Amino acid sequence: MHTTPEHNEKIAKITFASVYPHYLTKIEKKGRTKEELLQVIEWLTGYDENKLHELIENKATFKELFENAELNPNAQLIKGLICGYRIEEIENPLTRKIRYLDKLIDELAKGKKMEKILRRTQPFS
Repeated sequence: MHTTPEHNEKIAKITFASVYPHYLTKIEKKGRTKEELLQVIEWLTGYDENKLHELIENKATFKELFENAELNPNAQLIKGLICGYRIEEIENPLTRKIRYLDKLIDELAKGKKMEKILRRTQPFS
């Protein structure tokens, strides 16, 4: 799916710190925990809680967040609609990564099991 350069630029400049509290509120309202949120973000980006805290403190943009992220090799398995866009059709790589994160947060809030959210075929031991 084609997004406009203006749209891509706009979401690239959003600070992760400005959105993270909304992610947390969204999942906690649905009975999920901060630890689960951190697990999902770490799975996608490779960033542990300390690194995320540093990025939040430094007011990193989504562009900066994903520049050095070690994107999970199974991230391409994240498919479906988010914000009116079919993730697998988003052409801009950064916008696609941001929408991966949005989709994972939605799945967490909807009560999906962690092994499904983290695209695992085997349940946790």
